[in-house]
Amino acid sequence: MNSQSAPHGGQLIDLYLKGDALSQAKASAANYPAWTLNNRQLCDLELLLNGGFSPLRGYLNKPDHDSVLTQMRLGNGLLWPIPISLDVTAEFADKATLTREIALYDQEGLLIAIMQVEDSWAADLHNEAIHCFGTADASHPGVDRFINDHNPVHLGGSVQGITPPARYAFARYRHTPAQLRQEFNRRSWSKTLAFHTSSPMFGAQIALTSRAAREQQANLVIQAAVDGDYPGLVDDFTRMRSYEEAMRQFPEQTSMLEATPLAPRLAGPREALWHAIIRQNFGLSQIIIGKDHASPEGGDWYGSTEAQSLVQQYANELEIEIVLVEATVHVQERAEYLPLNEAPAGSTHNHLSMEELRRRLDRGLEIPDWFSPPEIIEEIRKARPPRYQQGFTVFFTGLSGSGKSTLANALMNKLREQGERSVSLLDGDIVRHNLSSELGFSKAHRDLNILRIGFVAGEITRAGGIAICAPIAPYR
Repeated sequence: MNSQSAPHGGQLIDLYLKGDALSQAKASAANYPAWTLNNRQLCDLELLLNGGFSPLRGYLNKPDHDSVLTQMRLGNGLLWPIPISLDVTAEFADKATLTREIALYDQEGLLIAIMQVEDSWAADLHNEAIHCFGTADASHPGVDRFINDHNPVHLGGSVQGITPPARYAFARYRHTPAQLRQEFNRRSWSKTLAFHTSSPMFGAQIALTSRAAREQQANLVIQAAVDGDYPGLVDDFTRMRSYEEAMRQFPEQTSMLEATPLAPRLAGPREALWHAIIRQNFGLSQIIIGKDHASPEGGDWYGSTEAQSLVQQYANELEIEIVLVEATVHVQERAEYLPLNEAPAGSTHNHLSMEELRRRLDRGLEIPDWFSPPEIIEEIRKARPPRYQQGFTVFFTGLSGSGKSTLANALMNKLREQGERSVSLLDGDIVRHNLSSELGFSKAHRDLNILRIGFVAGEITRAGGIAICAPIAPYR
C-alpha cells in the first residue's frame, strides 16, 4: 500500500510557466524592475515554485501575513505557521507598486520568476519576531539574523516560475516534491520516515534515526536543509559529505539522502510544525520530531518538549504522521546509545556539547570514539582544521605616513619566512591602483574601497591563507 502523504491543502502546487506563456513572460521581464534575491529569498522562492510550500501560490499579502503571525493560519483557515513574504528596500518597493510586476533574479543574473505585486507594507520586525520566535531578544540567533538580514518593506503577490535555480552541488540528492514522490514509487517504498536536519549527524543522531526507522518499519529519508546560509558548525558541502559517511551506517537499500533548499529560521516550535508541512508536501509518510527541534544551539529559548507539544496539538490537521522521539544518550556501562528514558538508573551518560566539540576541533584535540564514526569527524576536520592551520586577517589602518604599510610589509615578510601558508598583502595604494582604479574619494567610493578590501581578505581567509590589509583610514 502506498502511504505517501497528500499535499497540504490537497493539491501539489506547480507554478512554472510552460509553452507560449513562458516565452511571453521571458520577453516581458526585461521591462520590469529587477530584484536580486539573497540565498534565503531564493530558497523560499524555489519551494514556492515547486510546491514545497503548497498550498501557497506566492508571497503572502498583508491580511494572510498577519493571520499567520497571530493565528498560524492563512486567511482561508488553513494551517501555516511561518510567514512567507518578499522583503525589499523602500526604494524598490516604490518602483514595484508602480509597475505591479517585477522580475526576480538569482545572484548570477538568472531570471527565476515574475511576481505580480498585490500588496506592500512596512515590516514590523519586532512584532514579527515576538510571534514567530516568541521573543524579540537579539541574543536569540534566529531573531538576530531575522532583524539584521531583512529589508524594511514586505511585498505580497503571486509568482510565476521561469527557470528553476541552478543548483550544481550534490545534484544527485535533489528532487522537487513531485520528483521525490516518483522516486518513492520507483523504489516501491510504501512508508517513509523523514529526519529533517541542518547539522551534522553524529553517533546520537544515527542511533536515534536507526531506532525510529526500525520501530516504524519505514524507509528512512535524511532530509538536509541546504543553501540557506545556516550558521552552523561547518559549511553545506562539508555537511553533505558527512551525511554521505553517515549513510554508510544504515543497512543498504533502506535509506536515502535528500537535499532541500530550505533556509532555517531557528524558530523552534513554529518551525517544527512548518517542517512537518513541508515534508508532507514532499510525500513523506512520517516525520521525526525530537526535543528542541529547530531550536538555536545553546540557550534555553524553548521548553524541552515545546516543539513536540505544538506539533502534536495540530497533528489532526496534517496528513503526515508525527513520530516523537526521546533524547538519545551514550551509556558508558553499555557502550551504546539509548533513549534517555531507557537508560538504566544510575548509569553514566557520556556527553560532548557542541561548544566542547568546537573547542576540540579548534585545538586539534581528540574526539572520543563513542561520539561519532571517525569518518564523519574526518570530514569535519577537513573544513575546520585547528586554529593554527586556519586562515586569518590582520588589518592595519591609519593616516597617510603613520607607518601602517611599513608594519604590514614587515609582518608579511616574517610570515613568508616561515613558509607555512600563503600570505597576501592588500596595501591601500596597491588596491587603489589594481582593484579600485575607477573609484574617486567621495564617502560612497571610500566605503566601497574598504568593502572590496574586506571581501578579498575574507576570501583569502576562507581559503586558509593570511590576508594583511593596510588601507588609509577613510575619514580620520
